[in-house]
Amino acid sequence: MAATASAACVFTAAGLAASPAAAAPATTAAAGDGPEAGQSCTAADLGTRHPYIKTSEVSPTITHFKGWYVTEGTTGTHTVNTNTQTTISVSVGLTGNVEGSFAVETLGKVGASLGLNVQVNYTSTSSVSDSVTWSFRQPGYYGLYKGTKKVTGTYGSLNCNRVQQDDGSWALKWIKSADTGSYTTYTTLEEGAVRCEDKVPANSIMAKAQGLLDCGSPAAKAEHPAGAVAPTAKQMRDRLVQRPAHTSGMSAEQPKATGRSARAAALNCEPGAYKIAVPGKPLSWGAPLLAADGVRLRPSTIFSAHLDNWRLCNVTENNGVLEASLWNWGNGGCATIAEQNAANEQAVLQTAPCTEDDLQRFSIYRDVPGSAKIGVQNKYTGSMIGYDRYADGEFLRQYSSGRQDGSGTFDLLKV
Repeated sequence: MAATASAACVFTAAGLAASPAAAAPATTAAAGDGPEAGQSCTAADLGTRHPYIKTSEVSPTITHFKGWYVTEGTTGTHTVNTNTQTTISVSVGLTGNVEGSFAVETLGKVGASLGLNVQVNYTSTSSVSDSVTWSFRQPGYYGLYKGTKKVTGTYGSLNCNRVQQDDGSWALKWIKSADTGSYTTYTTLEEGAVRCEDKVPANSIMAKAQGLLDCGSPAAKAEHPAGAVAPTAKQMRDRLVQRPAHTSGMSAEQPKATGRSARAAALNCEPGAYKIAVPGKPLSWGAPLLAADGVRLRPSTIFSAHLDNWRLCNVTENNGVLEASLWNWGNGGCATIAEQNAANEQAVLQTAPCTEDDLQRFSIYRDVPGSAKIGVQNKYTGSMIGYDRYADGEFLRQYSSGRQDGSGTFDLLKV
């Protein structure tokens, strides 16, 4: 098996070795709001990441609406069942749910940067009661509404990596990685009633509701019995436009994995093989013999059958960060997160036939030259690889923010 798998690799002359250089003393970034790009980090941070907000857009949005006519003698308090106008669901990145610490931290940074109290857990405006209770003091044509400020935008992630300084020395610092994604959230819902003749603040939730009244239409000007007013053609069009199309929860910033059934591409592998080991301890990444199993922490022995040996293939480098496919010498497969589990926190790392697929591509964040310590991040999901506890047979898993206890930092050891 080893001979057959090895033949699939075309070796290049370039290695990963770098000449040692003096490492600048590293200090941990101040706690609280999280690190900033350019701040110092430590080797324990190599397996972690933190979000930063790239763009934000806030737009008043009506979630529930109903036209209501109040006549003389019918003023007072009414409870009106409104129609759903727009549904907003909180999401970050790949998943429709907010799962994992990275998503919560992202939304927390959104709220802090905008000075808004936004939802930081998975929820949807469709779960909000659609009735509005309002006290009407004057007769007229009203729009009863519930609305919120919809907040959308994009985020990036900060990862710890080695950086060469002006004097030639090396230091570990937080850098902006290639990982990116989109988010959606919203502020607390407000409810109310508005008439065509009311003066309201521009670009407000109330102004948005007033626009739905279609004040120039015959329906608005005609006399009506007290109660609900049938929606106008414009209101129906607006409702259809604002209602989002069904999606699978995939982030607009994340490309869909392709080539699942494609023929395995020939890999350009770096010479030599590596163990990906827990620093200072005997356990390292061990690939499974059975496809349904996952990559586990295993001891390296003469009986390991090269399942603990990995090659770095199709290697590229951008901003000092390596990107590679991790090809296992023992079973001939590439490390991957299964497509059906890609959005799941703590999904198990597995191996599969090698294809050109971002689920099989990993960013490798390195310590200063002279140190073998690395952090590993899946390109497609953005999650870092780590483990729950140090034990023989423990699965390697993905964690959205990595393991803050340092258990996501490994040694890349030449065999």
